[in-house]
Amino acid sequence: MTAFQVFFLVTILALAPAILVMMTSFTRIIVVLGFLRQALATQQMPPNQVLVGLALFLTFFVMAPTWQQVNVDAFQPYMAQEITQAEAFDRALTPIREFMFRQTRERDLLLFVRLSEIERPNTLDDVPTHVLIPAFVISELRIAFEIGFMLYIPFLIIDMVVASTLMSMGMFMLPPIFISLPFKVIMFVLADGWNRLVGSLIMSFAR
Repeated sequence: MTAFQVFFLVTILALAPAILVMMTSFTRIIVVLGFLRQALATQQMPPNQVLVGLALFLTFFVMAPTWQQVNVDAFQPYMAQEITQAEAFDRALTPIREFMFRQTRERDLLLFVRLSEIERPNTLDDVPTHVLIPAFVISELRIAFEIGFMLYIPFLIIDMVVASTLMSMGMFMLPPIFISLPFKVIMFVLADGWNRLVGSLIMSFAR
C-alpha cells in the first residue's frame, strides 16, 4: 500500500464520525429519540449512551442496503485492485448520494443551489455533493421536528389534565410533573411505544 493510500484511508477514518452523523439516517433518529425523552420528562432516562447506541444500530439497519452496495461496487473491487482509488471513491459516493436525494426536499436543495451561486442543475448528477449534504441535513431536521411535535401532543395533554386537576383541588405547591410522569410512562408502555416509534422511524425512510 502506497503512502498516498495510507493517507487516504486515515483521512476517511478521521471523517467517519462526521460522515456517520451528517450523511446517514442518524440525525433524524437521534433527534426524535431526544424529543421523546423531553416529552416524557424523564430527565436522563434513558441515558445518553442508550439513546446513542440505539440510534447507531437503527442507523446501521436503515443504511445496510446502501453500505452493501458501496461494499460490492467500490470497496471489494478496490481491494482486488480492479479499479483506481478515484473510481472507488466515485462508486462509493453514488449510492450514498442516491439515499440522500431520496430524503431531501427539493425546496432545501434549491436553497443551497442558490446560496452556492452555481448554475441551476439539469439533473441530480449535476448537483455537487457539498450542496447536497447541508440540504439533506436540514431536511432530516425538519422531518425529525415534525415527528417530535407529534410525539409531544399526547404527553402534553396528560400534563394539562394533571395540572388542571391539581389546580381545581387547590394543590398549587405540588409540581404537576410528579403526578403526570407515572401516567406518561405507563401510557407509553401500554401503547407499545418503543415498537410503534421505531417502526414509524424506519418506515419514514422507505421512500
